[in-house]
Amino acid sequence: MKGMSVRNTTWDELEVGASAALDRTCTAQDLLLFAHVSGNLNPLTLPGMEALTKGEPVAPSLWVGSLVSAVLGTLLPGAGTLYRAQSFDFVERVRIGSRLRIEVKCIEKRAKPIALFETTVRESDGRLVVRGVAEVEAPSMTIVTEAKDLPALILDDHEHFAPLIAVAKRLPALPTAVLGPDDRHALGGAVLSAEEGLIVPILVGDGGRIRAAAKDLGVDIGRFELIDVADDREASKRAVGLVNTGKAAAIMKGNVKAEALLNAVIKRDGGLRGARRLSHSFVLDVPTLDHLLFITDCAVNIAPDLATKVDIVQNGIDLARACGIETPRVGVLSAVETVNPNIPSTLDAAALSKMAERGQIKGGIVDGPLAMDNAMDVSAAKTKGITSLVAGRAEVLIVPNLEAGNMLAKELTFVARAESAGLVIGARVPIILTSRADNDRARLVSCALAQLYIHWCRTGRSACTTPAFANAAE
Repeated sequence: MKGMSVRNTTWDELEVGASAALDRTCTAQDLLLFAHVSGNLNPLTLPGMEALTKGEPVAPSLWVGSLVSAVLGTLLPGAGTLYRAQSFDFVERVRIGSRLRIEVKCIEKRAKPIALFETTVRESDGRLVVRGVAEVEAPSMTIVTEAKDLPALILDDHEHFAPLIAVAKRLPALPTAVLGPDDRHALGGAVLSAEEGLIVPILVGDGGRIRAAAKDLGVDIGRFELIDVADDREASKRAVGLVNTGKAAAIMKGNVKAEALLNAVIKRDGGLRGARRLSHSFVLDVPTLDHLLFITDCAVNIAPDLATKVDIVQNGIDLARACGIETPRVGVLSAVETVNPNIPSTLDAAALSKMAERGQIKGGIVDGPLAMDNAMDVSAAKTKGITSLVAGRAEVLIVPNLEAGNMLAKELTFVARAESAGLVIGARVPIILTSRADNDRARLVSCALAQLYIHWCRTGRSACTTPAFANAAE
């Protein structure tokens, strides 16, 4: 319809018997949008409330009625039409997936500019759903409009984190050294994660400040072990020591600087170095995407060289696989999608792609260089003539440096309203690394990521590919 001209019918031109119709399929998004606009939160009409209502949602009757208004206002009489009155007889209920035909027919012309229309809505098989009569003021002057698509709307109708949490809760709780839990978010996230059965916290930090935070939150921390250490560096050393002695299986950063923790982790003697370089991944639930998005490295390696990027890519693939993506599609980002010797990140991207082809990077499909547009949008990739299994469908994004990754992830979080979580892997245990500004939910999801990653490392398979995960996702 986009690009077409639409001419209305004036009262003078309108003839009794004239008719117009349009077809429309009822979707879940229609019901959610109507709830937002009208404020009608009746659970019988809301998707996702089936457990409460014991049945499929039905379309609000006035949403169905609004389709009649769409025909009157755009087709017949068209632009310039105003309602006077409308009667409805709702014969049957409309449900998600119903294919409807909405028709109006002029049955009477009264004193100018009044006209009456018979209005009907039928299922695609002809069954009557709604009937009524509309009284309108028909337009008095000719109006030609250009048909156009409305701006896209973003609805948070994908919930990717809840299934991850549901599956992680079925795994054994992780003994976790929580470093510096002395403010509302740091302590609140640890307590919430403990209450959800994801971790068993060991609180490490300034005891007085931790108890003050607990009092402020109104939570009882007497059930948790507390190791009173005032200095951040010493507290970080103690947290690492808990892992080395087998008392903790993960570390969770609270209200301390990441530098203090990571310095203790990477120490050659008494640290937690693993076989690979450490790297951080943001895991994002972006409203416009139907899958999780992984962005790495965003917090550890400032300006990684090619050897470091190999570990970053492999860490990102492993985390995505732990979260249920069987063969992650990895896009290595740069400013352009062609190899340019003047842009070093394009050379690294091409090398990483070839290394994945040769089996030096395993478990994912890697392609690059890709610019952000053609990594995420199929149309952009086609426009630029890119033929790739990754272009337009990337699930893991490898950024050129820490600055680019951090800005990209936080733009998606604070501008595009994505939910985020974060994890550092490459050490002997996962490190739950979130910003001090992150809320309890981000910390809860990050704990779930640690659970899922440890399960994948121990078993070689994702807990998210089980029937339990499928049930949680539903």
